Amino acid sequence: MTDNRFEATYLIETPLDPARVAEVMAGEQSCGTFARVAGETDELRERARAIVTRIEELESVSEPSLPNAWLTRKGVGAPWRRARVAISFPVCNLGANLATLAAVVAGNLYDLGEVTGLRLESIALPWSYRQRFPLPAQGIAGTRRLTGAAKGPLVGSIIKPNVGLSAAQTADLVASLCEAGLDFIKDDEISADPVHAPLAERIPAVMAAVRRHQDKTGKHVMIAFNITDETDAMRRHADLVQREGGSCVMASLNWCGFSAIESLRRSTDLALHGHRNGYGAFSRHPLLGIGFQAYQVLWRLAGVDHMHVHGLQGKFAQEDEEVVTSARDCVTPLTDGADDRVMPAFSSGQWAGTAQATWDAIGHDDLLFMAGGGILAHPGGPKAGVASIRQAWAAVAKGTPIAEAARAHPELQQALDTFSGKAG
Repeated sequence: MTDNRFEATYLIETPLDPARVAEVMAGEQSCGTFARVAGETDELRERARAIVTRIEELESVSEPSLPNAWLTRKGVGAPWRRARVAISFPVCNLGANLATLAAVVAGNLYDLGEVTGLRLESIALPWSYRQRFPLPAQGIAGTRRLTGAAKGPLVGSIIKPNVGLSAAQTADLVASLCEAGLDFIKDDEISADPVHAPLAERIPAVMAAVRRHQDKTGKHVMIAFNITDETDAMRRHADLVQREGGSCVMASLNWCGFSAIESLRRSTDLALHGHRNGYGAFSRHPLLGIGFQAYQVLWRLAGVDHMHVHGLQGKFAQEDEEVVTSARDCVTPLTDGADDRVMPAFSSGQWAGTAQATWDAIGHDDLLFMAGGGILAHPGGPKAGVASIRQAWAAVAKGTPIAEAARAHPELQQALDTFSGKAG
C-alpha cells in the first residue's frame, strides 16, 4: 500500500473464475463498467482504476449463499467458488469524503450479477489519507480524564426502564446510580427525545443530579445522552449538554449516517458514544455485508470516541470470538502515526462473572464495561452491583480466581450466587 492508495479486502462467492470477478469489482468501483467506453484511455485507467492486488481461493460449495437472477438467466451453476480478494483504490478518486469512501468500498458491489455472496472484511489506510479525517476528540485517554478513572475498566450502566420515565424520574435514577459508584451511565438506544421526557427537560434535570454528586464527591460521572435525530437537532442537544456541564452524547450510528455524525463531530468536543444498533443487519450473514474491522474504520473516520462491541457470554447472537476481535479492532491504531484508538464498549448480559472471560480474551482494561441487570438487579442493590464488578476486575487483574476473591467480598459472592447460569 502506498500513500496515494488504500486497500479493501472482500470475501466473495461465485460460480465464475474469482480472478475475473475481482477484475469486475475493481472496474465497477473505479473507472470501468461492463465494457470499455469512449474516453476511458490508458492514461485515465493508469491514474484512476482500482487494482486487484491479491486473490486467495478458498473452498467451493454446492449451494449458493444468496439467490442471483442474473446467473440463473445465464444458466450458470455449481460449483460456487469462494475467494478472498484484495483491491487497491486510488485516493484521488474520492478525497476526504467519507460517504463516497463507503460507496466505493461497499456500494454496488453487493448487487453484482457475478456473485452469490460478497462481504467487505477490512479496510487499510495510509497515514497520509487517515490524517485528512478527525482523530478522536476524547478517545480512551480523554474518556479516562473526564471521568477520573485512571485505571481499570470504566464501569457503566444503562437507564432502565428503557422508556417511560419522566425527566424527573430519570434524574432520580441517575442520582442513585451516581451514588452507587458508576463511571458512566447511558440512555437506551430507543430513548432519545420522547414526549414524556424530552431532552430539553431531561438534560438539565439529569445534569443537576450529576453536578450535586460531583460537588459532594469530586467525581464526574459521564452521561451519554442519546441525541439521535436529524443533524440540526443533534447539534442543539449537544450544545445543551455542553452548557449543562456534560461530557458525552450518544448517537445510533447506522440510522444517523456518516454525514450527520461528521457534522456533529465538527460541532462539539464532547465524547461521542457510537451505538451500533442495527449492525446485525449488515453483519450476521457470513457471505454478505460488512465485517466489524471495516465497519469500525468508517465510523472512526467519522470521529467517534466509543464503539459498541457487545459482550462475552452475552445475550446476543455473536460468537465470543467476534466480540473479542471487535474489541481488538477498536484499540488498534488505523495507521502508524497517531493514537486514534477508541474505547470498546462491552454490554449485553454483562456482570461480575464475565470479567474473567473478558480479561482472558483481550488482556487489558481499556474498555467500558456496562451492566444493566448485573447492577440494577443485584440483590444488594446498585451499589453492591457496582462493587461486585470492580471486585471481579481487581481479582482477574491480579490473577486471582473470581470464586476465590468472592470469599472475601460478599457483593461478589452475591453476584455469583444470583447470576451464575442466568446471564446470557
